[in-house]
Amino acid sequence: MKKIITNYLHLCPKTGRFLGFGKLGGFSRLLFPLIGITAMVWILIRVIPKPSRLSYPCVRTAMPIASGFIGYLAMLALSGVAFFRSKKSIRYYPVFFLAAFVVFGISGSYLTDQTTGQPTVNISVISNQPIGVAKGIFPGRVVWVHDSSAVNQNCVANKQGHGWFMSENMNQPVVDNMLSSALHSITGVTNDSAAWRMIFQFHNNTRGKGFVNYKAGEKIFIKMNATSAWGNGIVAQASNYNGIDLSVAQNSWYGISETSEATVLAVFKQLVNVVGVAQSDIYIGDPMKHIYKHLYDVWHTSYPNIHYLDNNYSNLGREVAIPSTTAVITYSDKGTVLLTNSMYSNQTNRIPVTQDYIYKIFEMADYVLNIPQLKGHQRAGMTMFAKNHFGSQTQGGAPHLHQGLVRPYGVENPDTSTLRRSNYGMYRVQVDLMTHKLLSGKNLIYIMDALWATDYELDIPLKWKMQPFNNQYTSSIFVSFDPVAIESVGYDFLRSEFTIESKRDPSVQMQGVDDYLHQAADSANWPKGIKYDPNGTGQYITSLGVHEHWNDAIKKQYTRNLGTGNGIELLEFEQRSSAVQEAQLTIPDQYVLFQNYPNPFNPSTTIGYKLALQSSVKVTVYNFQGQEIKSFALGEQAAGSQKVVWDGRNSDGAPLASGVYVYRVRTVSRHDGKIFDKSAKMVLLK
Repeated sequence: MKKIITNYLHLCPKTGRFLGFGKLGGFSRLLFPLIGITAMVWILIRVIPKPSRLSYPCVRTAMPIASGFIGYLAMLALSGVAFFRSKKSIRYYPVFFLAAFVVFGISGSYLTDQTTGQPTVNISVISNQPIGVAKGIFPGRVVWVHDSSAVNQNCVANKQGHGWFMSENMNQPVVDNMLSSALHSITGVTNDSAAWRMIFQFHNNTRGKGFVNYKAGEKIFIKMNATSAWGNGIVAQASNYNGIDLSVAQNSWYGISETSEATVLAVFKQLVNVVGVAQSDIYIGDPMKHIYKHLYDVWHTSYPNIHYLDNNYSNLGREVAIPSTTAVITYSDKGTVLLTNSMYSNQTNRIPVTQDYIYKIFEMADYVLNIPQLKGHQRAGMTMFAKNHFGSQTQGGAPHLHQGLVRPYGVENPDTSTLRRSNYGMYRVQVDLMTHKLLSGKNLIYIMDALWATDYELDIPLKWKMQPFNNQYTSSIFVSFDPVAIESVGYDFLRSEFTIESKRDPSVQMQGVDDYLHQAADSANWPKGIKYDPNGTGQYITSLGVHEHWNDAIKKQYTRNLGTGNGIELLEFEQRSSAVQEAQLTIPDQYVLFQNYPNPFNPSTTIGYKLALQSSVKVTVYNFQGQEIKSFALGEQAAGSQKVVWDGRNSDGAPLASGVYVYRVRTVSRHDGKIFDKSAKMVLLK
């Protein structure tokens, strides 16, 4: 039987994807109708009660088989008709064959396109043409820190009992250092305390509270992303958590990517140990969902007096998040787009939604830290800060808000290939959420968890192919003051990685995915008849930040990096822990350039590198315009770890100004003449 099935179902050896039917003889021919009918019945049983199951992996697997079977039946029927009419004029034959191809094409493509999640429309972006007004201490700056050692790169993300989210797969000291470096770079100072002082002063001044620091007693709410915590905790196949202890259910959805333990713990350490916020003044949760046991156990052990908010649990150390008593969000579409009961195809009594209640913690908190995980999204195209606030309203779900996305729910089954709201200049609910004074208006600074980024909202973390990840987990943190700029950068990463050719979910490629960023950046891009005013004040925004696309996925440069405009500035820091550096030194015949340390630095920094063989070495420092400002001709050096110290001065001994500099190490092996030539960035801050 195994041999028959193997010969019958042609599967891709790498992906396991169904490629077609093989040739069989004898009784094994009965497998064709048997498997085809089984696939059809399975799809009907799963999808009729709940059309959203079209995206489930089991249904996706059955669809190609079912569509092929339908095509087979159609061809069989048309062939029969053609046979019995064969005595008639041959001029009718082309009609039969044309009809056969049409039926086969429609039936097959309908089923396949409905379920694969593969959009057929590609995005079109223009590089380095910023729109909007950049925000921040350094306007438009987005800091990206990457350290591959922050997570267990050998982790199998969805291995039962050892999922990516477990402490065993996190390197907390490295993550702590990554966040610290990001805070230094986004503020331009060299210690954590000074960085937070500038963060609070900048934020409070922007909100009209004056240039003031954090005051004791002020409350901070951390909005995490807990997408996977659905169900009632009782029925194993319908719930993703155990209702007894809130542990993760070990089912087919085990390991969905969301806000990680390590990034939040690093934030706790900063707020409590550096800023001096009392634990009792810190709240955390995704109020529509639950805080899993593995998160609570780690966080509560170190910070027992923080408030851990839950949707409906008042035990297990959790507190129930209380809904607001009055509707506080007024959606700017005025009920023309957002509708109730919009998730299922058999519901026709759809009522306009014009307002929403949110949770009272947003009213009570003085500051909000929205910490999403970098992911794509099958309906929005991408999900970061704006989309994470779909879980901040109190309806128990957000199907009504999905009407404001690129691929919304509708009265018909979700159809990936028909992008019904793909045009630019349409109402986008994300802009309302980015504009609301209690949500994004209170957001202190934008910290994006990208340790375990993935292609769509319900997938496990994936290893990325693009540089510098090179088939590893993303292991990154992004920080910015500009809500538009940081989502624009996240979008460029997602769209560059998850293409149609990537064999991953390419929902980020849908046309119009970044429409909300265009509108958030510049009111000139608002739809006709729409004025975004979710606060109901009559005061309309002009620009929330700057939107721009980078020049390419290798250089990742924006106009401020290039010195050609006032758009985004992406500061990239490739960190390596000492443990990783030591491991690299053990690799035979390997030339390595390390990240300078410290970075940022003032007044001096060490540039380290490793020589596999005895080589002549030259180290050169350039400014960001590519002009040489300092060089070290070091001559012959022995194999092994080497370094040079730069004091931040040019070749004339004059001290240099703060800024981004590039260091280059070029070596020529004495043994075989091979050349090693590599560069990296560093930041001088004064």
